[in-house]
Amino acid sequence: MPMLAILTNCPDEDSADEIAQALILARLAACANRYPPIRSLYHWNGEVASETEVPLLLKTRPELGDALEAELRDLHPYDTPPILRIPMEANADFLAWIAEETRAP
Repeated sequence: MPMLAILTNCPDEDSADEIAQALILARLAACANRYPPIRSLYHWNGEVASETEVPLLLKTRPELGDALEAELRDLHPYDTPPILRIPMEANADFLAWIAEETRAP
């Protein structure tokens, strides 16, 4: 059974940790990985912006994707948070663990 990885960028480590904690406590994500800061370059409000961001990778069931995204939008400090859904295949025991650690939809 494939699972879902959701990738977002946060403005700092504190916000990434708060989002990860809330989504795991709500059992919308089985786990979260916070990566070291990156430099992002993008168009925003008619200008090119360059900011440091912290990537956050969340693993969940596909059927929880909409609920996780809704909660992520509520928790995220950005007006337009990046929310990338990536279908994920992995070893069977890891996928079973994700299913076990997330709530049934």
